[in-house]
Amino acid sequence: MQALLDTIAQLEVPTDACRLFHGRGGRHPGCEHLVLDAFPPVLVLTSFQPLDEAALQALDSALLARWAQIGQGQPLNWVYQMRQPGTKAETRLVRGSVPEPHIVTEAGLQYRAHVLRGQNHGLFLDMAAGRRWVRAHVAQHPEHRHGLKVLNLFAYTCAFSVAALDAGARQVLNMDMAQGALATGQHNHQLNGLTGASFLAHDIFSSWGKITRSGPYHLIVIDPPSYQKGSFVATKDYAKLMRRLPDLLRPGGHVLLCLNAPELGTAFLQDQMAEIAPTLQFVERIANPAAFADVDEERSLKVLLYHAPVADGLAPD
Repeated sequence: MQALLDTIAQLEVPTDACRLFHGRGGRHPGCEHLVLDAFPPVLVLTSFQPLDEAALQALDSALLARWAQIGQGQPLNWVYQMRQPGTKAETRLVRGSVPEPHIVTEAGLQYRAHVLRGQNHGLFLDMAAGRRWVRAHVAQHPEHRHGLKVLNLFAYTCAFSVAALDAGARQVLNMDMAQGALATGQHNHQLNGLTGASFLAHDIFSSWGKITRSGPYHLIVIDPPSYQKGSFVATKDYAKLMRRLPDLLRPGGHVLLCLNAPELGTAFLQDQMAEIAPTLQFVERIANPAAFADVDEERSLKVLLYHAPVADGLAPD
């Protein structure tokens, strides 16, 4: 646990939501079960195995000592969550309080967070670079005169949609089976004064008619769970999405294929794309935020960019 204590001793007050310590990346031996995140003004410590009271007390003392140096008189707020496979996550407020509503920022945009319930806190911090890429891509896109259309599949709380619309997209279709997550997504758009988004709480695999009628799209983002019983299993369901891509993308369009499954590397996506959608060209893998560095990047989040070619003599739609 010493590496985490060392990080706390050098901590600065975070302003944006971000990861502060990433033991899961394997770069800090003995801390592989620990991560520390900032959802200002709250810190969230997550352990993937139980911590005894002595360890929690040591961490609390370290946070208090550092906060006395940097907190400028503001209270220390921190939450502990313990996650263990096969058991329900245990979450408790260790010190301070959590604002309600709890609004966090990332790159100037606002998102609603909920750190005291569930394992997902409203914003996936490891996808920050993906959202930054979407924002830059849309802002620099040469086809703004046509009004960029974006498809956001497995939209969760619609952070990709917020990023795209803020950068100038005209229309985003957000689709996710979870009505509650989409309701938070609607609130995120309201927080940022954004219009042009639609929200469909549908099973994607039963909704291709609706998806197709709203297309074709300049940009498609696919960010599914790696395994969610009854919803999506990457090893059998990702291929079903790939088959649809050539017909859903405009000429010159792009797709981001995202996958957060440590057991599946980039070859899992690339090999299937080469077989199922060979007309789409691989461009690059979007690098993860530096805070999520891993001893084996094949185990970390994969965000792969593909491009639909433009026929000779034709301009992109």
